[in-house]
Amino acid sequence: MNAYLNQYKSNQFDTASREQILIMLYDGAIRFTRQAINALETGDQSGKILGIQKAMAIVAEFRNTLDHKIGGEIAANLDSLYEYMIQCLAQANLKNDPQPLQVVDGLLSDLRATWKEAIDIARKEYHQKASVANGDYAPLKAHL
Repeated sequence: MNAYLNQYKSNQFDTASREQILIMLYDGAIRFTRQAINALETGDQSGKILGIQKAMAIVAEFRNTLDHKIGGEIAANLDSLYEYMIQCLAQANLKNDPQPLQVVDGLLSDLRATWKEAIDIARKEYHQKASVANGDYAPLKAHL
């Protein structure tokens, strides 16, 4: 059963768009952060460490893939925010404190929601432009 689940997950990732992968990575970072919080509450040190390491790896990857030339100030702000999250994750690990993990969970959740909304808006605008290009003027009529 595990082999089938792993294959399903692999296929899901391989066929996903860049936007879907971004959301899946945010979901993973949030899940690992929450696993670390739960592990801290139950005294599971290895679970805490594993959750923090995985969350930190994803956040570090977000940081490493920022394009500062294109992103400008937004990329710089995200870079600072990701650095702050990495510091919080390290602090939680060193001090066995769930509070910094809760901060990271909130930040990741907010960023995920923001990216999801931006993706949905861009997708809607793309489909409206495609409809107009194909002779369907219904999206324009809605604005009149």
